[in-house]
Amino acid sequence: MTVLILTCEEDVTADMVILRLNAAGVPVVRLDPADLTRGVALSVEFVQGVSHGHLSVAGRLVSMHGLRSVWVRRPGVAAARAAQPSAWLTEEASQALYGMLRGTSARWMNHPDAARRARHKPWQLRLAQLSGMPVPATLITTFPQAAREFAERFPDLVVKPVSGAHPQEPPRAVPTSRVAPGTDFAAVAFGPTLLQRRVAKRADIRLTAVGDRLLAARKAVAADADPDEVDVRFAPSLSPWLPVDVPPHVAAAVHTYLRGAELSYGAFDFAEDMDGIWWFLECNQSGQFGFVEMDTGQPIARTIAEWLADGTGVSGSPG
Repeated sequence: MTVLILTCEEDVTADMVILRLNAAGVPVVRLDPADLTRGVALSVEFVQGVSHGHLSVAGRLVSMHGLRSVWVRRPGVAAARAAQPSAWLTEEASQALYGMLRGTSARWMNHPDAARRARHKPWQLRLAQLSGMPVPATLITTFPQAAREFAERFPDLVVKPVSGAHPQEPPRAVPTSRVAPGTDFAAVAFGPTLLQRRVAKRADIRLTAVGDRLLAARKAVAADADPDEVDVRFAPSLSPWLPVDVPPHVAAAVHTYLRGAELSYGAFDFAEDMDGIWWFLECNQSGQFGFVEMDTGQPIARTIAEWLADGTGVSGSPG
């Protein structure tokens, strides 16, 4: 039984998991949907109540009945590297590939439908509330007056994108930024704006959920840190990520969130305030984990490999 990993050509995070699977002797195939019709081929038939499907990747034939799991990591746009790419070919290739995979009995990390839904920030915030997680006061609006009134109620705000990375090629991360006092907010009318009460934090928390397993790491905020440096991805810091235990009430809320979102993997970001409360910021359904594993030594790649291999005994050091 084979593990299928859908990801782009350069993905070090996927490499870490593939290394574990190879070391354990678990068959694995890496496929970038962008290579469809150019290095990747597919075929599926439905005859007399029976279906048979196959993928060919770099000359290797994979049966759909032989898939144990599918990891949708960071796949490219279907048929983007075809000899004559087009929006029509992308839609046709995407329908064929994902439609065929949906018909298998393989388990997903994460199912495309669940992953697509889970990307929506307003949906995330509401699910986090319903799951029992503290969520900072947040407003998403195109009404300038609503933004002004929100700023009067919560004078210390940050602004962040609703959708995440800017869709250029390669995607550009847009940092969370502190809102300056006296901001007019007139420009809010030109596009949805997400305003959120700034959490005066003493640490950032990254919690990686793999199935039922929760692996959390903490990066302390320096006492003399600039309060305007609110985004841990861009703030200068000499503090490493360190392993941290997950409080039982947070663990219960995260499991509730994962069940509601139908996710088997999630990278949760929290801000820990001065009272030790973990405030939910977001959950990335395909978030990176390599930087955490390198600092903490937590076996995240191995845990993902074990989940994908479905208990076939992935363990120990690769190589």
